[in-house]
Amino acid sequence: MATLLFFFLLAVSAVSAGEDAFIGVNLGTDLSDMPSPTQVVALLKAQNIRHIRLYDADRTMLLALANTGIQVTVSVPNDQLLGIGQSNATAANWVARNVIAHVPATNITAIAVGSEVFSALPNAAPVLVSALKFIHSALVASNLDRQIRVSTPHSSSIILDSFPPSQAFFNRSWDPVMVPLLKFLQSTDSYLMLNVYPYYDYMQSNGVIPLDYALFRPLPPNKEAVDANTLLHYTNVFEAIVDAAYFAMSYLNITNIPIVVTESGWPSKGDSAEPDATLDNANTYNSNLIRHVLNNTGTPKHPGIAVSTYIYELYNEDLRPGSVSEKNWGLFNADGVPVYTLHLTGAGTVLANDTTNQTFCVVKEGADKKMLQAALDWACGPGKVDCSPLLQGQPCYEPDNVLTHATYAFNAYFQLMAKSPGTCDFKGVATVTTTDPSHGTCIFPGSGGRNSTFVNSTSLAPSSNSTASGCLSLFFYSGGSFTSSVIVGFLVLSAVLL
Repeated sequence: MATLLFFFLLAVSAVSAGEDAFIGVNLGTDLSDMPSPTQVVALLKAQNIRHIRLYDADRTMLLALANTGIQVTVSVPNDQLLGIGQSNATAANWVARNVIAHVPATNITAIAVGSEVFSALPNAAPVLVSALKFIHSALVASNLDRQIRVSTPHSSSIILDSFPPSQAFFNRSWDPVMVPLLKFLQSTDSYLMLNVYPYYDYMQSNGVIPLDYALFRPLPPNKEAVDANTLLHYTNVFEAIVDAAYFAMSYLNITNIPIVVTESGWPSKGDSAEPDATLDNANTYNSNLIRHVLNNTGTPKHPGIAVSTYIYELYNEDLRPGSVSEKNWGLFNADGVPVYTLHLTGAGTVLANDTTNQTFCVVKEGADKKMLQAALDWACGPGKVDCSPLLQGQPCYEPDNVLTHATYAFNAYFQLMAKSPGTCDFKGVATVTTTDPSHGTCIFPGSGGRNSTFVNSTSLAPSSNSTASGCLSLFFYSGGSFTSSVIVGFLVLSAVLL
């Protein structure tokens, strides 16, 4: 496993009231398993992502980001923290090499010093504030301190008794570091960086936290969580944690430091112990979070002040060690194909999850032909796909085999369902691609070759995410027309939250 070199985080940023929130994204880990920096930047541009966070200060990425205008947060890795925290000269050298050498061409706007130091590297905590001060002093010497903010990301686990938020406080054992840290952030007009993962809060709650509350799903008033001390109503875990941090700062008499959420997201796949790490839940959480921030909703304690949020992460990390979910926090696969299409109606062109506006559903290599035939029958029957182009004499009849006909039907269904997650699976025999499968005069729905019109449908194709089972209706070719056999039965196996 190569060393973790860098990652990006989807940045949904607005620090103060009156600022409009906007969206960025979070790259992956291992350079050997990721696209080139040039390809990464191309994806950022295609998705209109204007804010990114790098886990490191990787030179090739910083050079690729030059002259793009994209705002960049670079990071001091934990393994360099002790050296920087103990030496002003070491800090100055780090800033000269990783910041001054790249500005103004690369638009560096923040430095994250370490990551979750209290839990990940507690022996470095005593020099954490010194590291921030030394880095900041180097910026002052170069007249960059007003352009570039300095802070350090914290795990939300440093907040104790986080509900009700009004009673929350930071772990008192860290007061000797936390108090001077907050005073530094206050004196430099910086912000508290906080990692917020409702997924883990939900998983660790043993059923106390409802899934809908973690996913930002609408709750009836009687299901909302109410802080008895303030009578503020909380409809999601994310806001409750952010407000808990605000109240914890208030407990230390700090009331004017904004919060930036440096990590948040939801995994799209998990092992048997993680049944709620699914495509639909990841889509629901990230879509709702993005809409929430773009609406400048703020939190119950600070309504109207959007919370800047970096969504973890841009790419899935296939080589990352650990559980299945650890590899599946990405919005895109390493080849640039979206893991799922975010539900961002009204969000404009930001994070369409489709770099060309042309993704297609095709037969997966090596798929079983009997399964393909069954899925083809379903798509052309209960799936309500217009399969008439596959009839003899029509443009997509040739070549006359189940593989090419199934590819057409799968893609037609995928486009019909607006590329919703779970609609290009067909029991594992289909996959998404950015390569247009059109051939000759056979123009596939979704291709730039023609605009396709579809009827509305609420059913979804069989999905591998479902635990239900059922049988498909069967359709056969007969004399140039489709003739239906008796429908044995079918079951809608998945549904996508809109």
